[in-house]
Amino acid sequence: MLNHNLPARPYPELDGAHLKELMLRYQQGDAHAADELVSLTTPLLSRYLYATSMRALNLDDLLQECWLRIHRARGSYERGEPVLPWLLAIARHTRVDFFRKWQRTAGRELELPETVRMPDAKGDTMQAKNLMNLISTLPEGQREVIVLLKLTGMTAEEVARATGSTAGAVKQKAYRAYQAIRQAMNSEQEPE
Repeated sequence: MLNHNLPARPYPELDGAHLKELMLRYQQGDAHAADELVSLTTPLLSRYLYATSMRALNLDDLLQECWLRIHRARGSYERGEPVLPWLLAIARHTRVDFFRKWQRTAGRELELPETVRMPDAKGDTMQAKNLMNLISTLPEGQREVIVLLKLTGMTAEEVARATGSTAGAVKQKAYRAYQAIRQAMNSEQEPE
């Protein structure tokens, strides 16, 4: 059963006010602020990109492309707006573009097997791995919403801003995802 009593922000070091300050200093060319912003948010972006794609095809390349786009777009960040939805919107678009490009070239390239490990999670347990496997079976839109809501602790409004959706649509996707996860968990627990 899903635990709805999780802390509001699984990454407490990602304080909104501090991120806003870092982002403003980054816009002004402060290299130390940029380094700290990258250091604080890269684990979250990496887990988001991995969890929403469920394929670690060139995760490092995807993350690097994401940071290049963030760097190029830093002037578009509006003072006072939440930083995480802005960063995750860029990550989302980067992921979509990256996989579109991959699909266009995949037919012409030979894919070599590669051993991939998900970035280390805090308190990585078998139950968490089983839950990630269940989440991986969800449709992409539902999977993305669940990852953003639970991995980052964002509100429905913040997820809507990051995904270019409405809060109502986010809540509906989350509800359907929770139903699918509960049903899958219940069917796993039933004796054969």
